Amino acid sequence: QVQLVESGGGLVQAGGSLRLSCAASGRTFSSYSMGWFRQAPGKEREFVAAISWSGRSTTYADSLKGRFTISRDNAKNTVYLQMNSLKPEDTAVYYCAAKYYSGNYFSIDESDYWGQGTQVTVSS
Repeated sequence: QVQLVESGGGLVQAGGSLRLSCAASGRTFSSYSMGWFRQAPGKEREFVAAISWSGRSTTYADSLKGRFTISRDNAKNTVYLQMNSLKPEDTAVYYCAAKYYSGNYFSIDESDYWGQGTQVTVSS
């Protein structure tokens, strides 16, 4: 069992930055691939980024490459999402997810565990 708790969301102006954190419980964090997804109002949840259990391999949504960076610290059981040059269209609830040994990508339906989400609002 893995519990995920996101933090770091908030209100930021366009062009600003935020760093989201997702703290995981349990002693097997390093066995899980981790990912970030987001859901904007009235839209379906979508993939943002994912990172392999080792942290050596990452995948990003094409539209977000170059602005978002996913990383993890297995010693702290935490995965991060650094978001730069934020745009109003990045406004969404951001969710952390975990998938047991899934390489550097997994889909929404494949996720084993979810966090409760953290709101990110980007003002224009």
